[in-house]
Amino acid sequence: QLQLVESGGGLVQPGGSLRLSCAASGFTLDGYAIGWFRQAPGKEREGVSCIGSNGGMRNYADSVKGRFTISRDNAKNTVYLQMNSLKPEDTGVYYCAAERAPYPPICTMLRRYPHWGQGTQVTVSS
Repeated sequence: QLQLVESGGGLVQPGGSLRLSCAASGFTLDGYAIGWFRQAPGKEREGVSCIGSNGGMRNYADSVKGRFTISRDNAKNTVYLQMNSLKPEDTGVYYCAAERAPYPPICTMLRRYPHWGQGTQVTVSS
């Protein structure tokens, strides 16, 4: 059974850092585009970042550019989201999602992915 499991969330002070992980089980991430999304209380789920199947294409929401970095390690079947200089407005539940997209190795931050994880809570507060 295809599963995605997020981890690495928690409570952090403004200006701090967290690294989220998205681990796949039941399938290999090789050949899949991966997206990271977040949902704050009372708001719609929004795209944060995405990475193409070969890691060549990476996109970021304007609100996180220069602070967040997405990467993937296909050998470990895991995608990461390094989040630095965190702000209170980064608070929310973070989800990873996967879509089979081996070629072209592009990605999207639209919410069309068929496979989703359960999410991990990120809280940025002093």
